[in-house]
Formats: sequence, structure tokens, C-alpha cells
Amino acid sequence: MSVTADLSILGEEFLLGTALLTDTDIHVELERVVPASRQVLPFFWTIGTEFDAFERDVQSNPNVEHLVSLNTVNDRDLSRVEWSKAVESLIYGIAEVGATILEAHGDDRWRFRLRFNDYEALSEFQTCCEKHDIDFHLDRVATETEIDQNGFGLTPEQRETPLLAVEHGCFDVPRGVTLGGTRRKNRRLTAVRFGARAARCW
Repeated sequence: MSVTADLSILGEEFLLGTALLTDTDIHVELERVVPASRQVLPFFWTIGTEFDAFERDVQSNPNVEHLVSLNTVNDRDLSRVEWSKAVESLIYGIAEVGATILEAHGDDRWRFRLRFNDYEALSEFQTCCEKHDIDFHLDRVATETEIDQNGFGLTPEQRETPLLAVEHGCFDVPRGVTLGGTRRKNRRLTAVRFGARAARCW
């Protein structure tokens, strides 16, 4: 069953965020990532007015080989980054596990909404981030059937353990607490299952 995850991350934690962090009024929305022969190419919208200054700043980044402007509509510009020799570990990790970017935007801090095929894919993504020392905070995780108007379809008791796990950093990279620690905070809710990723936290 597919899993949707919301995560937040500082721009300085990943290559694209660092390359696109400038002293302009530009805000960035990631459109999609496309695997290529040598790398994963990110396509993104830039929103603002200082496009020329933004382009100069990005092009001056040693990790950027080309910044290609593809289309401009009013105050929005669709662009693509091609890297030099550096590898964008976060974006590569998203593509490698087959996750879909539902939403991604930011400047100095980014927020991602990603859809994974299952919890195992989410676990693989976290492992990739740990391997490359990328710190992020998981704000929310839910299966598609849990996403409804009644707290993702869970009873109040079932909601408490995942909320505590997120609050106390079980899914952070690096991890702030294990689900075992969360269980000790709330022993009544040991029956809640989190799938393959969460099982490794016990």
C-alpha cells in the first residue's frame, strides 16, 4: 500500500537546496525529477522577479554545470539544473526508490510531500539519507486509505502512537527516539503497525 510522507529539511542539507539558495526574492517549487544517463535532473519553477540575479548566483555555484531556462510565464520560470561532478543525494534517493514528488518548495527551508510505494521504500529512502548524512524531519506519514477527514482514518488511540513517534523524532534523520521509546511513553498502543520501516525501530 502506498505511503505519503511530509518532511522538512534545511536547504543547506542537500545539494539542490544549497545551489538554489540566493539573496534574491526567488522562491522555488520542485516540479519533478528525471533520471538521465549520468545523473538525476531536477526540474523546478522559480517564482519572483529577480530572475537574472538568481541565475547568476546559481551559475556561480561550483556544483552547477548548467542552469537551463525552459519556459517563462508571468513571474514563474521553469528551469532545469545539470550538475558538474557532484551527485545530488537527496534527489537521487527520491528517484532511486521510485518515490513521486507530490509537492516540494522552499528557499532556506524546504518542505516535501512524497508518495512511496510502501513503507519499505520509505525505509530505503531514509537509509539513503543516513548514508549521505542528510538530516530531515518527518512531519507526517500515512497510507492512502488513512488520509481522510477523520485523522487519516485512525481511532484516537491508534493516532497517538504515530503522533508521538513523529513528535519525538523516530523518523528523523538522525533518529531522535525509537518506537520502543515511544511505546514506553504509551504502553497501551503496542498493536499499531507501521510496516517495514517502523518495525526496524522496535
